[in-house]
Amino acid sequence: MASLLQGFEEVQLVKPLGKTVLTVTDTAIRFNKATAEALGFPAYVKVLINGKTRQIAVTPASESADNAIKFSKPEGKQTASVSVKEPVLVEAVKEYLPVGEAPEGEVAYQSVAGAAYPESKTVIFDVANATAGTMKRRGRKKAA
Repeated sequence: MASLLQGFEEVQLVKPLGKTVLTVTDTAIRFNKATAEALGFPAYVKVLINGKTRQIAVTPASESADNAIKFSKPEGKQTASVSVKEPVLVEAVKEYLPVGEAPEGEVAYQSVAGAAYPESKTVIFDVANATAGTMKRRGRKKAA
């Protein structure tokens, strides 16, 4: 006799992670909120680059760790994406994700989706999957 619950699937109470995305502009690297969530909203991270596979990884770090950069606010306090403006880091990432020229009033960017590994608290972005584009400049308009 077939089970009464055959064909049913359990409702997942854990909210699935959103798509992790890294966006590079001329002056900053931005990680979307899903990336911070996948990493467990760490206060500090390390950014690692694998030149052979052309991949960029982000993993939590302690404040005292070498090359640790300030990253996220605690869970519930991080309302938007995380922007990192560390010039050395921006230049290192731009070597793999070069940002083109943009028309007046716009910002050129490269964006790449990442693969999250929550059990290892790591997100890996594969440069080969990057897409380039331009977006309207945000913030205050310059006085004419």
